[in-house]
Amino acid sequence: MSVRVQAITKRFGLRKEVVGVDQVSFAAPEHRITSLLGPSGSGKSTLLRLIAGLELPDSGKVEIHGEDVTRTPVRERRVGFVFQNYALFRHMTVFDNVAFGLTVRKAARSEIQGRVERLLSLVQLSGYERRLPDQLSGGQRQRIALARALATEPRVLLLDEPFGALDARVRVELREWLHTMHEQTHVTTLLVTHDQEEALELSEHVVLLADGQIQQAGSPSELYENPRSGFVASFLGGAKVLTGSVAQGKAEFGPLGLSASVDLADGARVEAFVRPHDVRVEKVAGTAPAKDADGVPSSTGAREALVERLIKVGSYVKLSVLLPDGDRLSVQMPRHEVEERGIAQGDRVVLEVRNMKVSPAIDYVI
Repeated sequence: MSVRVQAITKRFGLRKEVVGVDQVSFAAPEHRITSLLGPSGSGKSTLLRLIAGLELPDSGKVEIHGEDVTRTPVRERRVGFVFQNYALFRHMTVFDNVAFGLTVRKAARSEIQGRVERLLSLVQLSGYERRLPDQLSGGQRQRIALARALATEPRVLLLDEPFGALDARVRVELREWLHTMHEQTHVTTLLVTHDQEEALELSEHVVLLADGQIQQAGSPSELYENPRSGFVASFLGGAKVLTGSVAQGKAEFGPLGLSASVDLADGARVEAFVRPHDVRVEKVAGTAPAKDADGVPSSTGAREALVERLIKVGSYVKLSVLLPDGDRLSVQMPRHEVEERGIAQGDRVVLEVRNMKVSPAIDYVI
């Protein structure tokens, strides 16, 4: 493991009353991209700054390649840091920005020239050496910031919301570019983001935080397919979390009339995670919901709901469905299915739920 954080805690305020991160432990695999994912205020940027040495922890330890760097000055940690707002020197040319760290370290002129040229080629900006940052687009500035961070050959690359200030199209382009660049450099990278799609696309390892604590860590598929809690399920994939209880070997969830066989004691509290793309709707006048051998709807909604809103987005349709208890459920269906079933805003429908995941209810941080 390239980076290991052990029981790290950081509090802010005169009386240390504000929790930044609390007893956080995780390990980032070497030569891989690890995403620190979570909502605003979850502690991900604080954690990155602790790893970089820009903040000192109240307790705990940070290791890089097995070396304890908890109290090591920033310059001696050999980490590259890229901020959301680029942080380029506006009065310096592209060449001088990229060369800055090497110049400070008094590297030979020939070494600086060669390395800057290679990095500008890597970030696809050869020929831009004499331009100033204000003469570049946002995406180009961020690539220059990445080149500058790589110039000193860091052991670890730390990216703090690097695409946050860019528009959606440029974000997608830079995600693809960053993945390609990482395939060439293999530098161990920690990426802070609140964008679940970004984390799932770019990372081999994801650490999901909320309120300064880790909710779950693992591969993207592990977190998506096997969430430990309702928070994880809802944050990754927008799952609707339904609560219910067990009776006679079946987990029952009131709002949709859903049930599923479970191996839990009667009275046990359970949660079901239902993602928008795992739901299909049928007009009430259409085919009746399927039932199991006992005549009980199995992973199928038996109660009527109302299509409050219907939005067509390219090849799929987003529906907001009002449930019998007044709650709402998001549904995402292929456009051709919605049109074939003649579903429109204001229709009364029943819902069929596929791949509903049921687990014992646990307390989790929101």
